[in-house]
Amino acid sequence: MSEVKKIATRESYGNALVEVGKEYENLVVLDADLAAATKTGIFKKAFPERHIDCGIAECNMTGIAAGLATTGKIPFISSFAMFAAGRNFEQVRNSIGYPHLNVKIGATHAGISVGEDGASHQCNEDIALMRTIPGMVVVCPSDDVETKAAVRAAVEHEGPVYLRFGRLAVPVINDRPDYKFELGKGVVLREGKDLTIIATGLPVAECLAAADMLAKDGVNAKVINIHTIKPLDTELVVAAAKETGKVVTVEEHSIIGGLGGAVCETLSEQAPTPVLRIGMNDKFGESGAAVPLLHKYGLDAEGIYNKIKAWI
Repeated sequence: MSEVKKIATRESYGNALVEVGKEYENLVVLDADLAAATKTGIFKKAFPERHIDCGIAECNMTGIAAGLATTGKIPFISSFAMFAAGRNFEQVRNSIGYPHLNVKIGATHAGISVGEDGASHQCNEDIALMRTIPGMVVVCPSDDVETKAAVRAAVEHEGPVYLRFGRLAVPVINDRPDYKFELGKGVVLREGKDLTIIATGLPVAECLAAADMLAKDGVNAKVINIHTIKPLDTELVVAAAKETGKVVTVEEHSIIGGLGGAVCETLSEQAPTPVLRIGMNDKFGESGAAVPLLHKYGLDAEGIYNKIKAWI
């Protein structure tokens, strides 16, 4: 059996910028002294005249991007999620969100899989922050294929978009002819009747593996990939909840305000359903290798399986 291809979504992001940049000459990329880590250095190598290193000044970078957007450019600003969404929140809200400017935010190194950088850099709050900004689209792709499609969709969308990428290499799960990416539309990866697992980002592949484990116990789980957390595919979420009667959300993010919060808000209003939220349980991360950290916090296939089994 051939080994599953793995690639970090931050790497896919850098490659996607080059691909789309060939078609959109008004696409410019700004970075805050992290081009090697965020992989925007790939774009810089291809289009040095369209790459601006703003230094360690994320808030200034955001202001520059806002100005560029008013001239017809399509700016991407990039940094670690902790800085792009955290340190930068006021500038994103007031300089991009409030005037609804066409700026895209490429936030890399999100979640605990940042690993040894430790709790200070493991941003598990960024989705919650960005969801609160009116008009902000929030996307968290699950693999290489989806990341490239998401970057293209962000460029084609008029308005601010927050894109969340990871450091850890993840399996390519969407490399199939029938795959279609559409902002605001979830993707059913596996049909099931006993419960629905709704996941975003890195845990999507782990949820597919967890569903295989559940199947051996006679539990038939439906698996949905929600790459766009805002706007949420409420129609799909409500239909799945009504079909299976139980919902589990899985995210490499706090269970407060992220995917779990968005799903619970929708279901409480439209189809009250028992929900188990799997993610960071009101805790900060810690320093350590990515894979053991994901295991410790129950965000690998085994952890997801165990939590679902205990719940049902």
